[in-house]
Amino acid sequence: MKCAVKKKKNTLSIELKELLDSAEHTLKTRKGTYLFQEGREAKELYLIRSGRIQISKITPDGRELTLRICSKDDIVGELTLFTDNAKYLLNAKVLEDGEVAVINKDDLEQKLFEKPALAFEFMKWMSDHFRRTQTKLHDLVLHGKRGALYSTLIRMSNSYGLQTDKGILIDIPLTNHELGNFCGVSRETVNRMLSDLRSKEILSVHKGKILIHQIDYLKQEINCEECPIVTCNIE
Repeated sequence: MKCAVKKKKNTLSIELKELLDSAEHTLKTRKGTYLFQEGREAKELYLIRSGRIQISKITPDGRELTLRICSKDDIVGELTLFTDNAKYLLNAKVLEDGEVAVINKDDLEQKLFEKPALAFEFMKWMSDHFRRTQTKLHDLVLHGKRGALYSTLIRMSNSYGLQTDKGILIDIPLTNHELGNFCGVSRETVNRMLSDLRSKEILSVHKGKILIHQIDYLKQEINCEECPIVTCNIE
């Protein structure tokens, strides 16, 4: 028997939803392409209508660090607001075919300037987004490679978890390379750490999907502060 793990996701306010719904045009997105890549001139941000988008950063040594997976009603490209000669700081890769609404950055900034209440709502949304990003980076830096993996597994269980009789199934297939991108570590390191967790019967892997048998073990190892799910997730 499987049932969804209860999860929460920040929803956009009515004011922000109306603003973003007024976007002048939409764009079809195709798996494997990029909405934008770091270093390119930033003129637009995007509201996801359907599909999934991976937000990542290339580290100085050439490794890819996946920061979040975005889906319906998420905004991407927002980090370049209110800067001159703005360039994208991250990469936005399309994981699933879908559609995004395209919002001109200058038009959005003008509307925020004209409507203080709208600007306040946008600031609150940005604050929540930064808080989620900061907590993930905190885990990656503070707990080392092992803690980074444990933290990532906990976040994935909050975003994609299905409760089963044997534990929480992360209901997306993941290669060790993809999991390593979320943790900022190599595929070989992830393989060793997962093997250790399997030997302790903390988790098991079935057809590329991870089943966590003892989620409390992972939480105890990183001194989990039991943050709200809206903060502790991959999205």
